[in-house]
Amino acid sequence: MTEARLPFTPAVRVGEVRPFHVMELLRRARELEAAGQDIVHMEIGEPDFATAEPVVEAGRRALAEGRTGYLPAAGLPALREAIAGHYAAEYGADVSPERIFITPGASGALTLAMALTADPGREVLLPEPGYPCNRNFATVVNAVPRPVPVTGDTDFQLTPERAAREVNAATAAILIGSPANPTGTMAAPEALEGLAALADDRGIALMVDEIYHGLCYTGRMASAVVHAPQALVINSFSKYFGMTGWRLGWLVVPEGLETATERLIQNLYINASTPAQYAALSCFTPAAREIFEARREAFRERRDFLLPALRELGFAIPGEPAGAFYLYADVSALAGDSEALARGLLERAGVAATPGLDFESAAPERHLRFAYTTGLERLEEGVERIRRYLAAG
Repeated sequence: MTEARLPFTPAVRVGEVRPFHVMELLRRARELEAAGQDIVHMEIGEPDFATAEPVVEAGRRALAEGRTGYLPAAGLPALREAIAGHYAAEYGADVSPERIFITPGASGALTLAMALTADPGREVLLPEPGYPCNRNFATVVNAVPRPVPVTGDTDFQLTPERAAREVNAATAAILIGSPANPTGTMAAPEALEGLAALADDRGIALMVDEIYHGLCYTGRMASAVVHAPQALVINSFSKYFGMTGWRLGWLVVPEGLETATERLIQNLYINASTPAQYAALSCFTPAAREIFEARREAFRERRDFLLPALRELGFAIPGEPAGAFYLYADVSALAGDSEALARGLLERAGVAATPGLDFESAAPERHLRFAYTTGLERLEEGVERIRRYLAAG
């Protein structure tokens, strides 16, 4: 399609924002489905469960009661208090509700965190492989995303020692994910503490993306609210709480940053969705929690099937990914190029998986991300299709 000629030159940052390649893969998968081909979807990081009924009912009730006007920019006070209670119950952490700000999804929280910490021209350290939009959040505020390659040797997590070697006079912030996308690995308590000490010593910000918290399958989760209390902590109602399309998240800021955060929210988006905030209150009820925990067990069952099944086919997956719903597999024993392998699997086997191109620049051709966000029977079908594809050469 020929693009229309604009009467002006778009801002430079528009050209610097890279595309999200998985969306093109999804577009092609939808085309194949429209043509009648069955596709096993293992590419998109969206839970396949509908929003839990207690949450839906709370949203209906909010609409019926006319709760559709503006809220305070920082968020519904009762929701901020509920999140503070969640931190106390889950982690034993005393987080003041005044430090918790409700945002339009974790994307809104990440954009806000970048705006709060990174001046134009300053660098934000981003471990790779990592969530591809992180570099674009930095770009939008005219900061400089600087990738730091991490490997399976450190569980794909940025260690304090490595971070200390990378921090320089231009560094404004470090952003890590735990559990991480695309690897599913988590930062240990001592790693969070070490990164927090480094950030404090060097006078830089530490941002910790915890949007997959709750989806953990080995032991207890370590949260930055406990082990890095001066960090900016990002979370979301999309993953564990299953509210993807409601677009609701939150940001915890260090004490002393509350006024600046509220001022930015007032100017950037006024407030996150009002009905969604009332609906989210029900996420912290026993009835909703029972549903979320049953779904977490379903994800665990899927992981426990898919991890050994992919290894048996020749995919190398180091360690034991502890959280989220992804496996980041090294394909180098099976193919020389993960993007070509992904295309072949989609077109010839009807299996959609995401090549490493979205997640890293160091060795993207070696990796595929598999998302176990579809049912166990479909995962079994997908593995069998991959098996046949590889056997056919």
